[in-house]
Amino acid sequence: MGPVPTRGDIILLSLNPTLGHEQAGTRPAVVLSPDIYHEASGLCLVCPITNQVKGYPFEVAIEGTRKTTGVALADQIRSVDWQARKIKIVDHIPPVFLAPILAKFRPLLF
Repeated sequence: MGPVPTRGDIILLSLNPTLGHEQAGTRPAVVLSPDIYHEASGLCLVCPITNQVKGYPFEVAIEGTRKTTGVALADQIRSVDWQARKIKIVDHIPPVFLAPILAKFRPLLF
């Protein structure tokens, strides 16, 4: 087992298999769920990141990272088994820059 992901980590993972308009392939994603959830369940909620900026309303620019660029797709949240998908932690986004992603995602829940 690798290191447990923490909220704000940017991880590299495969999102396959997918169907329809879901984001596919190996790509970075930002971890949105709280740390205690990851340890207790072996799962985490992630938001895929893409460099294909299209101007969609749920795209949020990635800021405050050392090397990750692109936009988070706040309408493409997935629950993943971080151990089975063999994630790799590649970067981290500070809370101040994570907040806009969470704010875009929240209206989809209520």
